[in-house]
Amino acid sequence: MDTERPQLQKFEKQDFSRRSFLKGAGATSAAALSVGGISSLLAACGGSSGSSGGASGAMQFWNFYAPGGSSKQQAQWFVSMVDAWNKANKSQIKLTYITDYTNGSKLQTSFASGQGPDLFLISPGDFLRYYNGGVLKDLTPYIDKSVQDDFYPDVIATRQVDGKIYGIPMEVEPMAFYYSVDAFEKAGLNENDVPKTWDELLEVGAKLKTAKRYGILFETTPGYYQNFTWYPFLWQAGGEVVDPNTKKSGFNSEAAVKALKLWQDAVKRGIAPRTTVGTGGSDIVANMNGNYAAIVNCGIWGISAMRESAPKFKYGVFKLPIPTGGKDRTIGGGWAFCANAKGPNAEEAAKFCAWALASAKEDSIQRGVDWIIKAKSDIGPRKSVMDAAAKDGGFSNGPMKIFKDEIAPGVRGEPRYPPEVYKPVSDAIQACMLNGADPQQQAENAAKTIDTFLSGYSGAPMF
Repeated sequence: MDTERPQLQKFEKQDFSRRSFLKGAGATSAAALSVGGISSLLAACGGSSGSSGGASGAMQFWNFYAPGGSSKQQAQWFVSMVDAWNKANKSQIKLTYITDYTNGSKLQTSFASGQGPDLFLISPGDFLRYYNGGVLKDLTPYIDKSVQDDFYPDVIATRQVDGKIYGIPMEVEPMAFYYSVDAFEKAGLNENDVPKTWDELLEVGAKLKTAKRYGILFETTPGYYQNFTWYPFLWQAGGEVVDPNTKKSGFNSEAAVKALKLWQDAVKRGIAPRTTVGTGGSDIVANMNGNYAAIVNCGIWGISAMRESAPKFKYGVFKLPIPTGGKDRTIGGGWAFCANAKGPNAEEAAKFCAWALASAKEDSIQRGVDWIIKAKSDIGPRKSVMDAAAKDGGFSNGPMKIFKDEIAPGVRGEPRYPPEVYKPVSDAIQACMLNGADPQQQAENAAKTIDTFLSGYSGAPMF
């Protein structure tokens, strides 16, 4: 039941958004994950105690990059941005580095206790948790109409409700496969052997497997990020988690069964591991440079990670293979700046978000360019940013060119499903991939659970 979506064509008509969203959310209790539970807890935020910054103190900007993040270039980008704001404005900002931001619950619990930060980062995958909880500030009034139009429509759409913008994207991160050139050569393979179908992917993965190395690596830890990396395979086969037309689950489908079985077969045959190394499947350096796997399913951020931590490692990238009769699809994630609507500094926080990422001024555009081709490796969320980055040669050759020209045209936006929709899908993936469960039965179980939730859902649209 493939619902046709416009593909990205030269970044003019597109369907995408970014990477890892609160990876460890799957470990959170069902009560805490529920929209009702989160909404009522987040509703506790308010008044002058609604922010950890305090009305007279510096605004707190919670993030997982700076200061003290693992990437010096990315940390410096954040530091330089905040320094520039602080130098020109009476209202001040303090960066707060949260070590478990992407795999913990500190952000959720801070809002639940009425101490949410003034500024924070969220991905589309977790958008509805915070929007339905009433803590996202409407940023639309602070962004000129010309700049609103400068964002690619389907990038900004995942941060909008009723045409209003509640998060400003800083990046777009498509998923693909990375492969070790050395592993290919030792197995008698070359770039002409890059798999184009699911069957070929398993065949090549089997050839690359050794006693000390796996052939292919998929994310194995349950969470929003694992779902994020799995959705493209569902879409390629023509499936949907939720049908946007009927507003009912489409998960009980042949497509879902096929996608679940693909990952299951990879593990069952010993081609893919049951666990990852480093910080998870998104850690390309640990998993591929460390010779744990020859092919790794990872996003465009892997380019900058390899450039910074394994510059001599030879690798290639290729777009996700498709099933027989399938369609070219990948997924694009991306984090966005958000302001706490319940905090005492909501107005200034909103102004900062717009100034940083959504201004027509040259420094705002250049800031976007510096992020996507210098500090990191991404696709830009704005036309002006992409034009400037291309002019600087950011996509002229190598993996960045492949991502822009070959992978990005198949990008579809990161879904913003609430926890009650994400969790049954996660359970099905885990049961099939790691426990050998029947894909058909798991698809049926997930669909029933999702439909039960959808029958009473009253939050913002998921599409």
